[in-house]
Amino acid sequence: QVQLVESGGGLVQAGGSLRLSCAASGSRFSFSSMAWYRQTPGKQRELVASITSGASITSGGRTYYADSVKGRFTISRDNAKNTVYLQMDRLKPEDTAVYYCNRIAPWATLPWGQGTQVTISS
Repeated sequence: QVQLVESGGGLVQAGGSLRLSCAASGSRFSFSSMAWYRQTPGKQRELVASITSGASITSGGRTYYADSVKGRFTISRDNAKNTVYLQMDRLKPEDTAVYYCNRIAPWATLPWGQGTQVTISS
């Protein structure tokens, strides 16, 4: 089975930065469009950013960002390593949540990992 492992979270002050990683393992894994989500107790999981696979090896992935993180977060991928990243800059207390990664397509969604906790102090 393909498994997702998130890492890179931690406790930082407002205005600081973190880089999250999402590694996927499995012999039958296909690296397609991926996304980062976050969830706070009492609220539904929300989409933070996503990145598509390129049309070719010369085409990079297209990205999407939620309005709340646009201009501060950057999503990227390394297909050779089956890994997606989320560079988080100028962090705000509102960014505090557990961050998860997964595929976007409902038919391709994998079992959710444990997520990585991001806590921003003011």
